[in-house]
Amino acid sequence: MLVHGFAEHSGRYEHVGRWLAERSYAVHAYDQIGHGRSSGTRCHVGRFSDYLDDLRVVLERVRAESGGRPVSLIGHSMGGLVVASYCRERSPDLASVVLSGAALGMPEGSTWMRARLARAIRAFAPRLRVAPGLDLQGLCSDPAVVAAYLADPLVERHMTASLAAELMGAVERIAGAGAELAMPLLVLHGGDDPICPPAGSERFAADAPRGRFLRYPGLRHEIFNEPDQERVLEDVVAFLDTHGKDGAPA
Repeated sequence: MLVHGFAEHSGRYEHVGRWLAERSYAVHAYDQIGHGRSSGTRCHVGRFSDYLDDLRVVLERVRAESGGRPVSLIGHSMGGLVVASYCRERSPDLASVVLSGAALGMPEGSTWMRARLARAIRAFAPRLRVAPGLDLQGLCSDPAVVAAYLADPLVERHMTASLAAELMGAVERIAGAGAELAMPLLVLHGGDDPICPPAGSERFAADAPRGRFLRYPGLRHEIFNEPDQERVLEDVVAFLDTHGKDGAPA
């Protein structure tokens, strides 16, 4: 089950789902609240736990359709933060978890300062739209991927002050919490990712009892969209093939 990142939508992972389906995996995805084709104010959330509640609902539906087969989660960027937080706070029964370019640490510079400012603004204007200050050229080394992202009508350009504050709080809570995830965990990150710092992923995986960290030198934030994406996907499938129900060999 795939969980997308901030400002985007599940449709951007169609090629990932197709690639996994060709290797005998049933793949599910959904648009998080305020994203893509889901309802709600665009890129707004009152409580970060709303994302966890939605994930629980969709996950229950997936389980009902799975016929008892092992279920794994894959979360990218903000979706990785949602998945990691869900695993920590809700202790779900999962075969394994994969995090890609996850927001497990705050970037330095203007993005960090904007998040601090949004936390102050939220008190009197929670739905005020703010620019996240992301380096969109850092999404991918393929210019065509960046151009498609910018032209996508379902991709948002701003977030609300409330979402910015909630994201910052969630990142602060998840820092150092890798030790609380007992399931098999694969943490992937592009070595040249300027949007979500690789150091946060590396620390998280190192703390996890069954965590493994893979860094891809030269790849940027969206490692599933890089020209070298097949190598990344092969690593994901090798991990999923290894871990069945409760982490036992499949």
